[in-house]
Amino acid sequence: MEFAAILQNLKKGIYHPIYLLQGEEPYYIDEISNYIEKNVLTEAERGFNQTVFYGKDSDAITIAESSMRYPMMATRQVIIVKEAQTLNKIEVLASYAEKPLASTILVLNYKYKNLDSRTKLAKQIKKNGVVFTADKIRDYKLPDWINVYLTHRNFSITPQAAQILTAYLGTNLSKVANELDKLVIAVKDTNTITPEHIEKNIGLSKDFNVFELQNALGEKNVLKANQIIQYFGANASLNPIQKTVANLYYYFSKLFTYHFLKDKSERNVAAQLRVHPFVAKGYMVAAKRYSPTKLYEIMGILREYDMKSKGFGVSTMVDNADLQKEMIYKILH
Repeated sequence: MEFAAILQNLKKGIYHPIYLLQGEEPYYIDEISNYIEKNVLTEAERGFNQTVFYGKDSDAITIAESSMRYPMMATRQVIIVKEAQTLNKIEVLASYAEKPLASTILVLNYKYKNLDSRTKLAKQIKKNGVVFTADKIRDYKLPDWINVYLTHRNFSITPQAAQILTAYLGTNLSKVANELDKLVIAVKDTNTITPEHIEKNIGLSKDFNVFELQNALGEKNVLKANQIIQYFGANASLNPIQKTVANLYYYFSKLFTYHFLKDKSERNVAAQLRVHPFVAKGYMVAAKRYSPTKLYEIMGILREYDMKSKGFGVSTMVDNADLQKEMIYKILH
């Protein structure tokens, strides 16, 4: 069952006896689990009918026995097992999952991995309950995710602002959602979040960020690229060389791939490179300025400076700010 469908059912009061919430993306697991924890029972009912276990501090037999209890002065009880992936002998719960109590809602938060679908427990939960698998979001899908998240809060965001957040916050959805919530609270004069709002409230410069660095390099704008890299050196904590290298490697590898696409229409470029349509146009223009040979050389430069940033083949006296300047010079010349 999909995330949206599970939440919709919960809000309608449609409950299942067992929820297996698993996968690499903890954000969705926490959202579902927290909703159940805060909304299924009233505050008065929770005292006797809601129990939270932690996998590493619990045992499966105790959880099974608790699940078989009947609720007190309520129609149901809620049992939540956090960090269920650390629960010893979790397979013991298979017998309970075979005939779960209708008045119990058992929630298993199985984070960062999946329960083996071949086990009896997984099969019984699939038969009698809900199995939800939260996959890690791909970076190219994050701008769209940000748009959807803000739309549900009656906000929108400019494409450039979404790209800035994507470049600096990564794909940790909990972190991204937290920063978006801060922006929603802080932005009062408009319902559209812009790079200016991000700079003012999060501290990420609208003009000197890795997204603008990519654009400057794509345009071969030496002055702008050097201004940005100087800013990075002066604000090293927000702009570590490792993050710069990773983002630029992603960027230039996409340009390299572009050269070998047969269909170079904007729609196909966006689909094949797995980038937002807003970004695809920039890739198409930038690729004309870099030959496949030069791009191959650039990816070698990025690998070289990734190693240097980790202390290989470089003096300890050289700081990362100087390494970034040297790297950008080699890319542009």
